Amino acid sequence: MVLRVLILLHLKIVHPRRPQGRFNWQPCLGRAATGRRQRRVGSRMSLLLGVLSQVFSWAGLCQVLKMVGTGLVAVVAFWIMRLLVHHAWYTHRLSCFSKPPVDSWLKGHLGQMQSTEEGLLQVDDLVCTYKHSCSWFLGPFYHLVRVFHPDYVKPLLMAPASITVKDELIYDHLRPWLGQSLLLSNGEVWSRRRRLLTPAFHFDILKNYVVTFNTSANTMHDKWRRLVAEGRTNLEMFDHITLMTLDSLLKCAFSYNSNCQESTSEYVSAIVELSDLIIDRRLKILHHWDWIYWKTQQGKQFKKALSVVHRFTREVVQKRRALIGQQKETETDFTKAPQRKRDFVDIILLSKDEDGQGLTDEEIQAEANTFMFAGHDTTASAICWTLYNLARHAEYQERCRQEVMDLMQGRDREEIEWEDLANLTFTTMCIRESLRLHSPVQAVTRKYTQDMALPGNRTVPEGTICLVSIYGTHHNPTVWTNPYEFEPLRFDPTNTENRSSHAFIPFSSGPRNCIGQKFALAELRVVVALTLLRFRLTLGVNPELGSSSGGVRRLPQLVLRAEGGLWLQLEPLTPPNMEEPQAE
Repeated sequence: MVLRVLILLHLKIVHPRRPQGRFNWQPCLGRAATGRRQRRVGSRMSLLLGVLSQVFSWAGLCQVLKMVGTGLVAVVAFWIMRLLVHHAWYTHRLSCFSKPPVDSWLKGHLGQMQSTEEGLLQVDDLVCTYKHSCSWFLGPFYHLVRVFHPDYVKPLLMAPASITVKDELIYDHLRPWLGQSLLLSNGEVWSRRRRLLTPAFHFDILKNYVVTFNTSANTMHDKWRRLVAEGRTNLEMFDHITLMTLDSLLKCAFSYNSNCQESTSEYVSAIVELSDLIIDRRLKILHHWDWIYWKTQQGKQFKKALSVVHRFTREVVQKRRALIGQQKETETDFTKAPQRKRDFVDIILLSKDEDGQGLTDEEIQAEANTFMFAGHDTTASAICWTLYNLARHAEYQERCRQEVMDLMQGRDREEIEWEDLANLTFTTMCIRESLRLHSPVQAVTRKYTQDMALPGNRTVPEGTICLVSIYGTHHNPTVWTNPYEFEPLRFDPTNTENRSSHAFIPFSSGPRNCIGQKFALAELRVVVALTLLRFRLTLGVNPELGSSSGGVRRLPQLVLRAEGGLWLQLEPLTPPNMEEPQAE
């Protein structure tokens, strides 16, 4: 069709129809010029037709495809060569670190890391074999240094934030959800965010949250009593406690009562779905590329759940900013005017930097989403494993219970107050030991914009991914005696004097440590104390496997969970409270 049009156009230009009517008395010079112009156009069209006929012929098409193919092969060859040179360079630079056995130089340790019980046992073997660190290669693509000793962890985690970068291997999949939040940002952006968010986690703010922790725990315990009354004494902890922590966070972050522990919440369901989808995406290597993932069914589900979460957060932030604006117009000093207790969104909406600038709505939404994401799963995991460890050690459980009962003497209602937290000394020791033995986050990763010196004249080259193994450090036999045993007295103040500052790092350490660790520890102590006061815990049985939780298989995902769930047997100790603390 294209050729037909071009031929007709050629005939029209080269052989124009003779005009009808009177003879055109155009001067001879003009006719000659017109003729030459027409012949030039005709010549060009003939050349174009010749080229197109060659191109659109089978031989011409094959020639074009051959040229394109040659170009693509050249690009791929250049990329592979660059990748191999890059791999060889890192292999040489990391030769100062011990290297576990590999299948081949090219493949490295690809496929050896597992998010299973066996994967954790593999880390135990690495720690016992290499003591402090080793190199690790995921094919020619990623080059890591794995560290699991306080002397090697400290210089990495204590490095200035200005040279510390969150790498793409672990954190990139969170960006669609959390944006450029404190968790994922770097450099000056991170530094400014940290300054603006710090007031939201001040002790004076955390005091107000303790009432919320009590209320959410009461709701969960009331539900447990109903289930026990129905004969269901064997319960899976993660399901119940995750809803409880989400309930608390929604109240603390947004002053929003979702009632998610008793009924379905679209927002809460979307958060749980997003967490599951991120885990699923990490396990499928092809889904690591956005242009593939967003076309899959999981990618479409992710976008749908993400729209629910972002819409909820956006509406809350916009309404709250409008409310604060209205109050500022009617009050002389908004920060001192009588008002309801401020939540997380209120505080960061009012935060200003040294130039008097605050966070934009989009930035606040990112931080609120991060608060919900980072706060619910990690705290739920910590609570579940603490209760599990106490269920396995009845003597420690009873000692914690007696400590809480002593606090409650002479009170009209069972409520943990802010001042009580400092007096839960043995309970706190048990919580810390559980955080060591079953740390919710197994590792953190970092990259650095300059070479990093480590002990033994070892150097981590700029751009290398440093995997700081929290699990490995907490189970290192050169650091901890009997590292696989639950021994709360390790954290007795008399036993911690000579311990390295980086032997215990459940919340990471240094300038980029967990900003919400005091919030998490406060909630942990409140929920564990109230649970032990009201229930006696023993190991339960997974109904699908028919096995006791004593043989639980750990499951390291975004946080540490258990295969098939973590099942405990509940025995109520006290009747339901007639009077419970009310959230203000």
